[in-house]
Amino acid sequence: MDLKPIGFSKLVINPQDLIDRQALVLTSGDFASHAFNAMTISWGLIGVLWNKPCMLVAVRPTRYTYTFMEASEDFTVCAFPAAYDRDVAYLGSHSGRYEDKIAQTQLTPIASAQAHAPCFAEAELVLECRKIYWSDLDPTHFLDAGIEANYPRKDYHRLYLGEIVALRAAERFIQKK
Repeated sequence: MDLKPIGFSKLVINPQDLIDRQALVLTSGDFASHAFNAMTISWGLIGVLWNKPCMLVAVRPTRYTYTFMEASEDFTVCAFPAAYDRDVAYLGSHSGRYEDKIAQTQLTPIASAQAHAPCFAEAELVLECRKIYWSDLDPTHFLDAGIEANYPRKDYHRLYLGEIVALRAAERFIQKK
């Protein structure tokens, strides 16, 4: 896909649409050594914290990608057009621990501009993020008792905050003058 490098201030998204309704993939690890994993995400936040453009992602410690997130200094988040929904769903329903799940899709990992983690040639939006903070969710801090229903196995997410260090987007995500 033909993506243009842009600054964060030129990014135009509906966060609810992007995170909740679009096919998003989190990838961490090292592209050069082919030691990476990708997973579908549908929870996250995008915005500004500490005067930096940031992406917050949530990864359960039971996920194979968690190992890569712990060992890596960066990650990528890629958004895909609807034509790749089936491929993205495959990444979310199979584990890279047991198979080369990316090889089972039509997705093509490629080198990122700044991150060690790859992005994907078919993506229409690529956020390359440098990890700057993490925190484990503490259920004693849940103010809404209903949140606990998301954790029947008590596998509370680790939150990773990444500074967006490179951003490439298709025209539909770029602010027009």
